[in-house]
Amino acid sequence: MKLRKLTSLTASLAFVLMVVTSIILYLVPHGRVAYWADWRLWGLNKTQWGDVHINVGLLFLLALCLHIYYNWKPLLTYLKDRSRQVKIFTPAFNLALVVCVVTVAGTLLTVPPFSWVLDLNAALKDQGIRTYGEPPYGHAELSSLNTFARKVNLDAAEALQRLRQAGYQVTDGGQTLQAIATINTTTPKALYEAMKPPAAATTGPARLPDTPPPGTGRLTLEEICTTYGLDIQKLRAALKTKTISAAASESMRDIAMRHGMGPTDLYEIVKQAADTIRKTG
Repeated sequence: MKLRKLTSLTASLAFVLMVVTSIILYLVPHGRVAYWADWRLWGLNKTQWGDVHINVGLLFLLALCLHIYYNWKPLLTYLKDRSRQVKIFTPAFNLALVVCVVTVAGTLLTVPPFSWVLDLNAALKDQGIRTYGEPPYGHAELSSLNTFARKVNLDAAEALQRLRQAGYQVTDGGQTLQAIATINTTTPKALYEAMKPPAAATTGPARLPDTPPPGTGRLTLEEICTTYGLDIQKLRAALKTKTISAAASESMRDIAMRHGMGPTDLYEIVKQAADTIRKTG
């Protein structure tokens, strides 16, 4: 009897913890954003919350199996018909099965109200991007300072010097951004801001990176122009010469889909157009 009580209580507590961790993982920003900005809740980062969720889920599964074992007879009564014969497809079981099937089908078909849950999740993730910012590329925090500087077109020696001038403790360019951030109790994002050179006096358009930064597909054409100092009308005109029509408020992903191409292919075209604008003015 003591083990039965322990099993029920363990399953109940594990279920509560699973709900809590599920909600937190539902709200947490995208991994690349969370690691870049060193997102934490109650002192735990995204990886730690994920680890807790996995092990608590396993604990719940084990406790649930024991709970079923100890309550096998009562469970069988739910599957008996009026003649007291065991029948799997009872009205209650059929209804439960329908609820599960509808939930799975509705989620895959992205129809309301299931799509609302997914849309809210996407909106929360996008809000996290606006709040914490995007890294220049995925898992940039794991790159060494030298590699990171090369990828973002910065001089590694100058970047190292700027970090030291800003008061950060840095041994050499072989340290990863994550290691430097941990030592200095800051974030990789803050280190990147510190190693950037002062804003140039010129206001001409900047060169787009060779590869699209994470989240580029969600940016509108106008946001691309604002980020890189491009004239929206000139860019639209340049794209028109390549038979691509695009509204300023359209996202890169929507423009690409409408023209039957991938977002990366569209980015290459936009980059070439931007380079032409930058050279010709």
